Amino acid sequence: MTKRVTAKHKIDRRLGVNLWGRAKSPFIARAYGPGQHGQQRSKPSDYGVQLRAKQKLKGYYGNISERQFRRVYDEAVRRKGDTSENMIGLLERRLDAVVYRMKFVATVFASRQIVNHGHIAVNGKRVNIPSYLVKEGDEISIITSMKDNAVVIGATQLTERDVPEYMEVDHKAMKGKFVRTPKLSDVPFPVQMEPHLVVEFYSR
Repeated sequence: MTKRVTAKHKIDRRLGVNLWGRAKSPFIARAYGPGQHGQQRSKPSDYGVQLRAKQKLKGYYGNISERQFRRVYDEAVRRKGDTSENMIGLLERRLDAVVYRMKFVATVFASRQIVNHGHIAVNGKRVNIPSYLVKEGDEISIITSMKDNAVVIGATQLTERDVPEYMEVDHKAMKGKFVRTPKLSDVPFPVQMEPHLVVEFYSR
């Protein structure tokens, strides 16, 4: 288990938000950063604001590595259209993000794990790469051996979030379809995301 998974609750407190909108977030009880200086906050610089926006977006998708996140930005720049919208579209197409959105797991960290362990299929073919980019119309399904798993069943019954309308899901059959690539306004982020600030950060 990686350090960024075991320290996921610290992400909320460090960023000063309930990043995933979970009732179990430690930020609810302690709405300040960790450590003895956690309650001391000064007004951030423009760079600090941009850095925080990057940390929020990167953290939300499972605290993916800087190398992977920069690769998403570079790909977004290469594509036609608004770079910040392209970034969100690419992040939402990640297989671990799609599995999380379909409520097959409770957290994006669990999503990465279930994909890594080979329990997810795309169009009937097993895929174990969390960063795999799902295409519009792709069918995502739970491998048969995991369909009766208590953790998976429990996740489908969570009421703290809903499946977004750019996906179709059949929780009885444990499968779903990625209908379309969403815009920023379509994505149900529990906190405000500012991808335009991330673009400014990398454009410095």
